[in-house]
Amino acid sequence: MALLDLPVASALADREVVRADGLRVAMLSVHTSPLAQPGTGDAGGMNVYVRGLARALAGLGAHVEIFTRATASAQPDVHEAGDGVLVRHVLAGPYEGLDKNELPGQLCAFTAGVLRTEASRRPGWYDVVHSHYWLSGQVGWLAADRWDVPLVHSMHTMAKVKNAALAPGDVPEPHGRVVGEEQVVEAADALVASTPDEAAELRDLYGADPSRVHVVAPGADLELFRPLPGPRGADDPALRDRLGLPQGPLVLFVGRVQPLKGPDTLVEAAAELRAQGRPVPWIVVCGGPSGRATAVRELAVLADRLGVGDRVLFRPPVPRTALGDWYRSADVVAMPSHSESFGLVAAEAEACGTPVVATAVGGLRTVVVDEVSGLLVDGHDPRAWAAALDRVLADDVLRARLGEGAAAVGARFGWETAARGMLDVYRDAAKVRRSRVA
Repeated sequence: MALLDLPVASALADREVVRADGLRVAMLSVHTSPLAQPGTGDAGGMNVYVRGLARALAGLGAHVEIFTRATASAQPDVHEAGDGVLVRHVLAGPYEGLDKNELPGQLCAFTAGVLRTEASRRPGWYDVVHSHYWLSGQVGWLAADRWDVPLVHSMHTMAKVKNAALAPGDVPEPHGRVVGEEQVVEAADALVASTPDEAAELRDLYGADPSRVHVVAPGADLELFRPLPGPRGADDPALRDRLGLPQGPLVLFVGRVQPLKGPDTLVEAAAELRAQGRPVPWIVVCGGPSGRATAVRELAVLADRLGVGDRVLFRPPVPRTALGDWYRSADVVAMPSHSESFGLVAAEAEACGTPVVATAVGGLRTVVVDEVSGLLVDGHDPRAWAAALDRVLADDVLRARLGEGAAAVGARFGWETAARGMLDVYRDAAKVRRSRVA
């Protein structure tokens, strides 16, 4: 049974009462599991996105099955991740020891596992395939074709965009990924961009059909990430004590420690402030290494070499249920990324009422409203970053105003809103699919 033949089709025509009762979504996330702890290895914003969207779709009545690669023998074949959401661990290659760039060699095995699951059901079980990242898009291309259902694809990051903004010492994405992305763009019935900028990149860099490109902003869990009454940041010593954080001005970085995310820029900005005789805030890096196992140690060595090792603290990734307190404990959350398709950390921090200082790149230009919810910095000049951080930290009135603006901006990003927008995309993709095979 095709998507447009379902009872949900009539509801999809009216966004005010949209429901997804009975809709079955096969969601593909090959290289990283929505169950993994974000902030280290390959686990990051995409994990949060897939799980948050799946749960919100389920809340609207859909049944979502997320297919991801098994990475441990102890993982169950099927894990219930909430009402209406199943995570299926597909055996494809060894559990450990595979780098993300080696996974194309396991796509055949992964695809076989996905198709085998569908084959055990009645024909027409799934109504739509939604793939995340280009590796999943390759699998989704075949699955959607085999099942004759729409393929909806979310890029999350794009090789051509990343390669155009490489951080010093970073490695370019391989040509094989570029080709794979181009194939998925051509095959998809709908492409989901997180921001208008990403939509333009799909059209301009990949030749995507504009009629198939849709903008749906990701969400933040507004139950976990919200302002709380009482003091904030440096004015809440009890919270700092509970988290084991020092008192005084504090800048928080949350994410994977890798060149793409630019944590070295914060270290260099701290050194610039010290050289200028300005107060040096605490720089707290909450995350683990990605790409290079030595990434955290290398950042610590840089801090020592620049004379600010006494002000840079490293903490491992924390569970999402505790992350809101970390955002609220900070005076500023910093995102000095070289490339971001959206910037979930910024949205979550803002939802907690914490100002964000971010690079004016990609989705961060949409998530962070300059001079309203935070500040945008052009490039990665340590002097510019030092000036921006010092401006917010030294001005209590400005920081309070940006905090209020951050809470207002962050409240716009809810997962239910994202899920309702995605249902519209699924509906349009079904129309495209029918027109392409007619």
